Amino acid sequence: MQKTYTTNLNLPSIDVALIILRVGAAALMLTHGIPKLLMIFGGDEIQFPDPLGLGMEMSLTLAVFAEFICAILILLGLGTRLAAIPLIINMGVAFFIFHAQDPFKAKELALIYLFLFVILLITGSGKYSLDHYLLKMKKR
Repeated sequence: MQKTYTTNLNLPSIDVALIILRVGAAALMLTHGIPKLLMIFGGDEIQFPDPLGLGMEMSLTLAVFAEFICAILILLGLGTRLAAIPLIINMGVAFFIFHAQDPFKAKELALIYLFLFVILLITGSGKYSLDHYLLKMKKR
């Protein structure tokens, strides 16, 4: 019971929490990125929102980069902090621009993802990641 109410940080627990957060957020983001990736290679005419005025193709490409490529990097824990930046921007655009006029319920998921990726930007990938392994190898 005493451990339940402690405010002291337990580093092994934080590393476990980070891998759960990292893998969970990235895997869920892939459910959004894979259909967009298939849209690029589908051969059909691209119909995709263009909230920043960059063109539908460029908007789709940037979304695929964030939601597929960066999500895989975060899943692996490789370049996690850098990979979180495009996802933060992507979710910021989704929440503040694309869904700006929608009711909160319609844009809530983008905000949750935004918070998750900001946490990963701040904390990094943790001990159970390729980042940690590569850094450890570099120090040898």
